[in-house]
Amino acid sequence: MAGTVILTGANGSVGIPAAEQLLKDNTQNLRQVIARYPDAKASIYQVDLANLSAVHEFASKISKAVETGEYPALKSIICCASYWNLVGDSELTTDGYDKTLQVGHIAHVALVLRLIGSFASDGRIVLFSSIGHYRKPNAMTSYLPDIPDDVDQLNHPPASEDKKGRGFQRYANSKLVITTWMYPLNRYLQQNPKFKNITAVAINPGGLGDSRAFTSNTPRSVQLAQKFVLKPFMSIIHRLADPTFRSSAEAAKDVIKLAVDKAYQSEQGYFTLLQKDDSDPITMDERVQQRVWRKSLDWAKITKDNTALKNVMD
Repeated sequence: MAGTVILTGANGSVGIPAAEQLLKDNTQNLRQVIARYPDAKASIYQVDLANLSAVHEFASKISKAVETGEYPALKSIICCASYWNLVGDSELTTDGYDKTLQVGHIAHVALVLRLIGSFASDGRIVLFSSIGHYRKPNAMTSYLPDIPDDVDQLNHPPASEDKKGRGFQRYANSKLVITTWMYPLNRYLQQNPKFKNITAVAINPGGLGDSRAFTSNTPRSVQLAQKFVLKPFMSIIHRLADPTFRSSAEAAKDVIKLAVDKAYQSEQGYFTLLQKDDSDPITMDERVQQRVWRKSLDWAKITKDNTALKNVMD
């Protein structure tokens, strides 16, 4: 691997082992790259993804750093950051968007499209989906995710006494939007000769029994379930009930492979773990894809003046 990797949510359950995996597997190459850029250094930036101004400011810094040679061209952006609230109603960010949708999707749209011109020719974009994106019943909620005709409605979800159910629906909605957005992103990249070898994947990393998400903004029942069932019986659940149920560290290995491993170069589409998979049928509807695409540009404040992927405005 040669190039810069941006990992959002680096302090999260998957983010920390992903960063470790990246360094462990690529130390020699990283040292060679850094040696060519003696002034460069590994950096941690604190960026509030719930504030688009901060995201755009960060993108401008990275773009300039790549342009001046401070950092090598981007090899990958890993969009790991996410947010949920299963104990309260929708929270609006300073930009006026639902916080779950902005942190998980809108901020990443801004980051990816602002920095697309800073990518190496064979760069990769890794988006985080979830089994929750499927419009099927699940144990966390009775409310199914969906993409309404008026996509803006996703930023104004209804208040409800069922905080857990509606909170998980907001999370699932964000994953459905992320997965849907990935398809036109690949299409626009392939239509542009300069970026045709840059690809995007959306990974369902599996159920993560040790995820810290279960301890944040979650009801006591969820926290207890993780403490006494999900974590201690993770391997048993994996073997007997759900082969995708595993640890965050195991998921991180797959994420890094998709992001930088030559074996997955040019791969695109939806993955469950490291297996190519079918996403929810609505994500394949090109009319829905275009609705999500256009609205995402609007939400993320992407214009023809601040992205190198000019054909997104066609």
